[in-house]
Amino acid sequence: MFLTQQQVRDYKTNGFITGIRVANEVEARHYRELFDQLEVKEGREKCQIGLVDRHFDQQFIWGLATHPQILDCISDLIGPDVLLLATHFFCKYGPQEKFVAWHQDVTYWGLEPAEAITAWFAIDDSDCGNGCMSVIPGSHRDGIQEHGKSDQEGNLLSINQEVPISREDENCAVDLVLKAGEMSIHHGTIIHGSLPNRSTRRRCGLTIRYVPPWVRQIEENSMKRRSHAILLRGQDQEKNFGECPTPFSIN
Repeated sequence: MFLTQQQVRDYKTNGFITGIRVANEVEARHYRELFDQLEVKEGREKCQIGLVDRHFDQQFIWGLATHPQILDCISDLIGPDVLLLATHFFCKYGPQEKFVAWHQDVTYWGLEPAEAITAWFAIDDSDCGNGCMSVIPGSHRDGIQEHGKSDQEGNLLSINQEVPISREDENCAVDLVLKAGEMSIHHGTIIHGSLPNRSTRRRCGLTIRYVPPWVRQIEENSMKRRSHAILLRGQDQEKNFGECPTPFSIN
């Protein structure tokens, strides 16, 4: 077991844990340099939210998605059988007013049951100055909430979704401050979002989505896609996503 019992309890109670060191400073710099190269190739506009499931063609992204320490943490929280559902970069450039509205991850993924877990790996330092992620502790226990549309310009979410929350809940939000090479982990139904990056620094993070094999996809996700999940650990008796070959070898 990699996580402490207290961390597991915190995850069950609050719906998230944070500040988990995955890569040292040298390794974190290497991942950032590799993303910098991808950014030059793809362009900033696409890098904001357009780099989806690039673990199929970018070995460093696959390497993060299959990082033994990340998988150890995920296994401690969802069990020994782990499928990689998706990867997605969220990159905010500053200063500008782009933000991520309050939402729940699984709302538009078409999963049944709506069970998933996300590791958020910091490519750059992520703090209040450049728009780090914030979560509302315990909100994962209330199930899926009804989402509407954001009436504020600049929402980076794919279909402008937003869940309304009370001022009381917003006041309870926790900022997930991370150094490059650290990660947070959050439950698929926790309500979370992030404010604009009003600094001159980039804020880039890789979200890595995992599910246990008993989850299935009953409809397309919000981007009109079906997921090509890959078994990373344990067994997949159900084969709900079919069989998808690994693009590279597993760490």
